[in-house]
Amino acid sequence: MERIDPAKSYIFMSNHQSNFDIPVLLAFLKVQFRWLAKEELFKIPFFGYAMQRVGYISINRSDRRSAFLSLKRAAKIIRGGVSVLIFPEGTRSLDGCIRPFKKGGFILALDAGVPIVPVVIRGTRSIMPKDRLRILPGRVELEILAPIDTTAYTRKTKDALIAAVRQVICDGFDQKG
Repeated sequence: MERIDPAKSYIFMSNHQSNFDIPVLLAFLKVQFRWLAKEELFKIPFFGYAMQRVGYISINRSDRRSAFLSLKRAAKIIRGGVSVLIFPEGTRSLDGCIRPFKKGGFILALDAGVPIVPVVIRGTRSIMPKDRLRILPGRVELEILAPIDTTAYTRKTKDALIAAVRQVICDGFDQKG
Protein backbone atom coordinates (compact mmCIF):
# COMPACT_ATOMS: atom_id res chain seq x y z
CA MET A 1 0.00 0.00 0.00
CA GLU A 2 3.02 2.31 0.29
CA ARG A 3 2.80 2.71 -3.51
CA ILE A 4 -0.69 4.22 -3.28
CA ASP A 5 -1.50 7.85 -2.48
CA PRO A 6 -4.83 7.70 -0.60
CA ALA A 7 -5.68 11.22 -1.84
CA LYS A 8 -5.66 10.08 -5.50
CA SER A 9 -8.04 8.03 -7.62
CA TYR A 10 -6.87 4.94 -9.46
CA ILE A 11 -8.14 2.09 -11.53
CA PHE A 12 -7.06 -1.11 -9.83
CA MET A 13 -6.78 -4.05 -12.23
CA SER A 14 -6.46 -7.56 -10.85
CA ASN A 15 -6.15 -11.02 -12.30
CA HIS A 16 -9.24 -13.15 -11.60
CA GLN A 17 -8.78 -16.76 -10.50
CA SER A 18 -11.77 -17.39 -8.23
CA ASN A 19 -14.88 -15.96 -6.59
CA PHE A 20 -12.67 -15.87 -3.49
CA ASP A 21 -10.75 -12.96 -5.10
CA ILE A 22 -13.60 -10.64 -4.15
CA PRO A 23 -13.50 -11.12 -0.35
CA VAL A 24 -9.69 -11.00 -0.46
CA LEU A 25 -9.74 -7.62 -2.22
CA LEU A 26 -12.49 -6.26 0.04
CA ALA A 27 -10.56 -7.31 3.14
CA PHE A 28 -7.05 -6.25 2.21
CA LEU A 29 -7.18 -3.47 -0.39
CA LYS A 30 -7.25 -0.60 2.10
CA VAL A 31 -8.65 2.09 -0.17
CA GLN A 32 -12.17 3.23 -0.97
CA PHE A 33 -13.18 1.74 -4.33
CA ARG A 34 -16.14 0.69 -6.43
CA TRP A 35 -16.39 -2.38 -8.65
CA LEU A 36 -17.04 -2.22 -12.35
CA ALA A 37 -19.10 -5.40 -12.78
CA LYS A 38 -21.06 -7.16 -15.48
CA GLU A 39 -24.73 -6.26 -15.60
CA GLU A 40 -25.83 -9.85 -14.92
CA LEU A 41 -24.58 -9.60 -11.32
CA PHE A 42 -26.97 -6.72 -10.67
CA LYS A 43 -29.92 -9.00 -11.51
CA ILE A 44 -29.20 -11.41 -8.63
CA PRO A 45 -31.86 -10.85 -5.93
CA PHE A 46 -30.59 -8.95 -2.85
CA PHE A 47 -26.96 -9.12 -4.05
CA GLY A 48 -27.64 -6.93 -7.10
CA TYR A 49 -29.65 -4.46 -5.06
CA ALA A 50 -26.84 -4.21 -2.51
CA MET A 51 -24.27 -3.66 -5.27
CA GLN A 52 -26.36 -0.87 -6.72
CA ARG A 53 -26.90 0.79 -3.33
CA VAL A 54 -23.18 0.99 -2.52
CA GLY A 55 -22.38 2.54 -5.89
CA TYR A 56 -20.91 -0.31 -7.90
CA ILE A 57 -20.99 0.35 -11.63
CA SER A 58 -22.90 -1.95 -13.97
CA ILE A 59 -21.66 -2.62 -17.48
CA ASN A 60 -23.63 -4.36 -20.22
CA ARG A 61 -20.93 -6.20 -22.13
CA SER A 62 -23.30 -7.36 -24.87
CA ASP A 63 -24.40 -3.82 -25.83
CA ARG A 64 -21.49 -1.66 -26.99
CA ARG A 65 -23.39 1.63 -26.73
CA SER A 66 -24.61 0.86 -23.21
CA ALA A 67 -21.10 -0.26 -22.21
CA PHE A 68 -19.62 3.07 -23.33
CA LEU A 69 -22.28 4.96 -21.36
CA SER A 70 -21.32 2.93 -18.28
CA LEU A 71 -17.65 3.76 -18.84
CA LYS A 72 -18.52 7.44 -19.21
CA ARG A 73 -20.42 7.32 -15.89
CA ALA A 74 -17.50 5.50 -14.24
CA ALA A 75 -15.00 8.11 -15.52
CA LYS A 76 -17.10 10.83 -13.88
CA ILE A 77 -17.12 8.90 -10.58
CA ILE A 78 -13.33 8.46 -10.75
CA ARG A 79 -12.73 12.14 -11.50
CA GLY A 80 -14.90 12.81 -8.42
CA GLY A 81 -12.30 11.08 -6.25
CA VAL A 82 -13.35 7.42 -6.12
CA SER A 83 -11.17 4.57 -7.33
CA VAL A 84 -12.55 1.66 -9.34
CA LEU A 85 -11.53 -2.00 -9.37
CA ILE A 86 -11.76 -4.05 -12.55
CA PHE A 87 -10.97 -7.62 -13.51
CA PRO A 88 -9.67 -6.90 -17.03
CA GLU A 89 -10.00 -10.57 -18.02
CA GLY A 90 -13.76 -10.11 -17.71
CA THR A 91 -14.29 -13.46 -15.99
CA ARG A 92 -12.53 -16.01 -13.85
CA SER A 93 -9.88 -18.25 -15.36
CA LEU A 94 -10.78 -21.93 -15.73
CA ASP A 95 -7.22 -23.20 -15.94
CA GLY A 96 -5.29 -20.68 -13.83
CA CYS A 97 -3.77 -18.93 -16.86
CA ILE A 98 -4.34 -15.21 -17.23
CA ARG A 99 -6.85 -14.64 -20.02
CA PRO A 100 -6.74 -11.86 -22.65
CA PHE A 101 -7.74 -8.44 -21.33
CA LYS A 102 -10.87 -6.62 -22.43
CA LYS A 103 -10.41 -3.00 -23.58
CA GLY A 104 -13.11 -1.19 -21.59
CA GLY A 105 -11.11 -0.66 -18.40
CA PHE A 106 -8.25 0.83 -20.35
CA ILE A 107 -10.52 3.25 -22.19
CA LEU A 108 -11.90 4.18 -18.79
CA ALA A 109 -8.39 4.86 -17.44
CA LEU A 110 -7.58 7.06 -20.44
CA ASP A 111 -10.87 8.97 -20.25
CA ALA A 112 -10.59 9.49 -16.49
CA GLY A 113 -6.89 10.41 -16.72
CA VAL A 114 -5.85 8.23 -13.78
CA PRO A 115 -3.08 5.67 -13.27
CA ILE A 116 -3.70 1.94 -13.40
CA VAL A 117 -2.58 -0.05 -10.37
CA PRO A 118 -1.86 -3.69 -11.28
CA VAL A 119 -2.87 -6.13 -8.55
CA VAL A 120 -1.80 -9.77 -8.46
CA ILE A 121 -3.70 -12.40 -6.48
CA ARG A 122 -2.17 -15.84 -5.98
CA GLY A 123 -3.69 -18.89 -4.33
CA THR A 124 -7.42 -18.27 -4.57
CA ARG A 125 -8.00 -20.75 -7.40
CA SER A 126 -7.06 -23.71 -5.18
CA ILE A 127 -9.22 -22.34 -2.34
CA MET A 128 -12.35 -21.93 -4.46
CA PRO A 129 -12.12 -23.15 -8.09
CA LYS A 130 -14.51 -21.65 -10.64
CA ASP A 131 -16.74 -24.73 -10.78
CA ARG A 132 -17.12 -25.20 -7.00
CA LEU A 133 -18.88 -23.42 -4.15
CA ARG A 134 -16.90 -25.14 -1.40
CA ILE A 135 -14.10 -23.09 0.18
CA LEU A 136 -10.94 -25.03 1.01
CA PRO A 137 -8.10 -23.95 3.30
CA GLY A 138 -5.06 -22.41 1.65
CA ARG A 139 -2.63 -19.54 1.43
CA VAL A 140 -3.43 -16.36 -0.51
CA GLU A 141 -1.01 -13.64 -1.56
CA LEU A 142 -2.09 -10.19 -2.68
CA GLU A 143 0.51 -7.95 -4.29
CA ILE A 144 -0.13 -4.33 -5.19
CA LEU A 145 2.31 -3.28 -7.88
CA ALA A 146 3.51 0.19 -8.83
CA PRO A 147 0.93 2.43 -10.54
CA ILE A 148 1.28 2.77 -14.31
CA ASP A 149 0.90 6.30 -15.61
CA THR A 150 -1.62 6.46 -18.46
CA THR A 151 -0.96 10.05 -19.59
CA ALA A 152 1.47 8.96 -22.33
CA TYR A 153 -1.24 6.82 -23.97
CA THR A 154 -4.27 7.67 -26.10
CA ARG A 155 -7.22 5.67 -27.37
CA LYS A 156 -5.15 5.02 -30.49
CA THR A 157 -2.28 3.57 -28.42
CA LYS A 158 -4.45 1.77 -25.86
CA ASP A 159 -3.26 -1.63 -27.15
CA ALA A 160 0.27 -0.75 -25.98
CA LEU A 161 -1.15 0.18 -22.56
CA ILE A 162 -3.08 -3.10 -22.41
CA ALA A 163 0.09 -5.02 -23.29
CA ALA A 164 2.14 -3.16 -20.67
CA VAL A 165 -0.36 -3.76 -17.85
CA ARG A 166 -0.92 -7.39 -18.85
CA GLN A 167 2.84 -8.00 -18.90
CA VAL A 168 3.27 -6.56 -15.39
CA ILE A 169 0.40 -8.68 -14.01
CA CYS A 170 1.59 -11.84 -15.81
CA ASP A 171 5.17 -11.32 -14.60
CA GLY A 172 3.96 -10.81 -11.02
CA PHE A 173 1.69 -13.84 -11.20
CA ASP A 174 4.30 -16.09 -12.80
CA GLN A 175 7.02 -15.16 -10.30
CA LYS A 176 5.25 -16.91 -7.45
CA GLY A 177 1.92 -18.10 -8.85
